[in-house]
Amino acid sequence: MTYILVVEDNPMNMELAVDLLESYGYEVTGAEDGIRALELVKEAEFDLILLDMHLPKMDGLEVLSKLKSEPDTANIPIVALTAHAMMGDEERFLSAGCIGYIPKPIDVHQFKAIVAGYLGE
Repeated sequence: MTYILVVEDNPMNMELAVDLLESYGYEVTGAEDGIRALELVKEAEFDLILLDMHLPKMDGLEVLSKLKSEPDTANIPIVALTAHAMMGDEERFLSAGCIGYIPKPIDVHQFKAIVAGYLGE
């Protein structure tokens, strides 16, 4: 079984991502903010994290930095998942440690292939 953590503060975006991923056969856990995400990675092992970059309490780059600095989570592949992307954001997220970037709104026709690619499937 493949385990994915989705970190997303917008309930509609969370529901869409979780529903799609579950329909592809993945086991999905959701976190509404970075603090909860950091708690969840201590409780379970994830094969992939989809991380919104615009989060309350702690932004995605801070969450990413904390995950990459811990030996237990440093090797989890993390994909930036964000809307309102500005020029240079993708490069900034990749240089900070993300393995990829998915813009929102999610393209439901390509999402399965994109996620599978990041999982090496």
